[in-house]
Amino acid sequence: MFTTISFRLSILLAVTGLLAVCYTAYSEEVVSMETLLNQMTDLGRLAEADNPRYVTRQFSSYDRKSTDPGIPTEENWFANADRGQHLRQEQNDGQTEYVLMDADGPGAMVRFWSANPDEGGVVKIYLDRQETPAIEMPLTDLLGGKSAPFIAPLCGERSRGWNSYFPIPYARHCKVTITKGNIYYIIDYRTYAEDVSVRTFTLQDAEAHSATIHAVAKTLDTPADAIDENRGSRTPYDITLAPDAFESITLPGPAAIYQITCKVSAEDPEAALRGCMAEIAFDGRSPGVLAPLGDFFGTAPGVNPYQSLPSGALEDGTLYSHWVMPFKQEAVIRLRNHSGVELHLQGVIGVENRPWTESSMYFHAKWKCERDIPTRPFQDWNYFAAEGAGRFCGVMLHMANPVPDWWGEGDEKIYVDGEPFPSFFGTGTEDYFGYAWCSPALFTHAYHNQPRCDGPGNMGHTCVSRFHIMDDIPFTTSFKFDLELWHWADTTVTQAIMAYWYALPGATDNFPPVNPKTLIVPELPEPPGVEGALEGEKMRIVSKSGGTAEPQGGWPWSRALHLWWRHGNPGDTLVLGFNVEKAGNYEVLAVFTKAPDYGIHQVAVNGTPTGAPIDLYHDSVIIAKEQSLGRFDLQAGENLLAVRITGRRPEAQPGHMFGLDYLRLAE
Repeated sequence: MFTTISFRLSILLAVTGLLAVCYTAYSEEVVSMETLLNQMTDLGRLAEADNPRYVTRQFSSYDRKSTDPGIPTEENWFANADRGQHLRQEQNDGQTEYVLMDADGPGAMVRFWSANPDEGGVVKIYLDRQETPAIEMPLTDLLGGKSAPFIAPLCGERSRGWNSYFPIPYARHCKVTITKGNIYYIIDYRTYAEDVSVRTFTLQDAEAHSATIHAVAKTLDTPADAIDENRGSRTPYDITLAPDAFESITLPGPAAIYQITCKVSAEDPEAALRGCMAEIAFDGRSPGVLAPLGDFFGTAPGVNPYQSLPSGALEDGTLYSHWVMPFKQEAVIRLRNHSGVELHLQGVIGVENRPWTESSMYFHAKWKCERDIPTRPFQDWNYFAAEGAGRFCGVMLHMANPVPDWWGEGDEKIYVDGEPFPSFFGTGTEDYFGYAWCSPALFTHAYHNQPRCDGPGNMGHTCVSRFHIMDDIPFTTSFKFDLELWHWADTTVTQAIMAYWYALPGATDNFPPVNPKTLIVPELPEPPGVEGALEGEKMRIVSKSGGTAEPQGGWPWSRALHLWWRHGNPGDTLVLGFNVEKAGNYEVLAVFTKAPDYGIHQVAVNGTPTGAPIDLYHDSVIIAKEQSLGRFDLQAGENLLAVRITGRRPEAQPGHMFGLDYLRLAE
């Protein structure tokens, strides 16, 4: 089956050809905090070769024992003591300072990450070799997103990872120190060509541009809304694809795709989004985009809601792409359905008039998957490599992990322009993706995301993404991205990678042809559970008056998880919904978690107290024995379990935590 709907787009593009050129042209200008702030939301910039010219590099706390890839052991190339490593120590006014970064300019810091900034003390950023730091504050304030000008979401903590993307330019030199040295850290920075003029950051300059900072923060806070509805032309499409059918859409140039939205209807959405292949070929070349539909939009498997600047998935299932894709003559979009089920696709394609110039680059987005990869011995798993000139802009990773153990201890290793040793050597997979401590907590941000982590622990399907918008990595001859496959367990995993980059005409890459067998979402085992258990972590949170309630793993609970309520205070109430198949009178049995910082709680079922308040204190963490809460008349459908904090024992540690493993009903 073949259908082309290019005629509709041709008419609209003929009209938009009369419009003014809608793209950002770059000239040699002074690099400043203001120009860098404006780049934070400018995706069109990425599609043009550098002007001004710069390279991007990294400082990190990676284990310095990693020196020789020819010695693939934990004592050398896969060494994992990535904490407390720094360039050197210095004495300043009698105080020891630990140097994290020391770089000549002109340049700019564009990302600062840490897993434990509370152990870093005070950060001092010295610019242009001044004796007095331009910035001096607790590291948690710099990264936490609550101290002006370093506000959220330019800065902030997500899933235990602390990130600042606030740009800090410098004309001649930058040195970053902390007063306590035992931290994990990563700093990404640009170094401009010597003839580029840079205006050095000052707090006074930041105050003067407060309006710009807040405008950028607003855009990054709701990145799905970053597209101007009056930009170019937006053409709707409505396609039904039978199994093995394909469709084609042709767009005339010179122009650029700046928006694609897609909502997929299918009997099995996960199979549909992985099984429908998307291709985009520019100017008669081999496809620059070659990926399963869902993976292209940064979500796998299925629709996992998140919002980033270049792509996202909305709660209603709408997928969007904001990547700018210029072309000179034509772009051909092809969709082929390998899923085995019928698909219905609806959305819009946004196109704008854009001239093709010598600095224009083609967009690339490609996918590969490897099944049943052994985790021993450790290996550098290649995400991708390219030859030619271009700009690396990010990745999405889908990991299918059959065990609860952490799979991502591995460091990224990025080689630019034939480097013998990577200029990017990270401290862990989750650190690269902007979170920390192998946290399963979901989060979303304009530049990095974890929209799916099934659990328990790190078991099941996990989807993470990282978009290099400010810390994009230009390359002139070659690029290679490896990431260590460093798993806590000796097992096998399946992983798929989606890479995004731009390249000048003539560039090549090492992505293999897509094997249709890899378009099947891998099935994973479920952890063992108690028969008939109504799992606490799966109950609907109807309401809570305070604190945070979420699944937690790490102990031998049923299905390896319990529902964990923390940060509540006396008087706060958590209400959970649990489903009953048949109405009747049941004995309600419960298994709770006890620990030194757990509180005393009054429990009620459908408004009826279960008896005296339940004391969950214990001098160590234990999973309590099954206990009866009493007999209750339960309705078919959802019933309510209410938990109210009444206090804690005098000997208990601060906190009034509550943990529910499961309920079980006996008629």
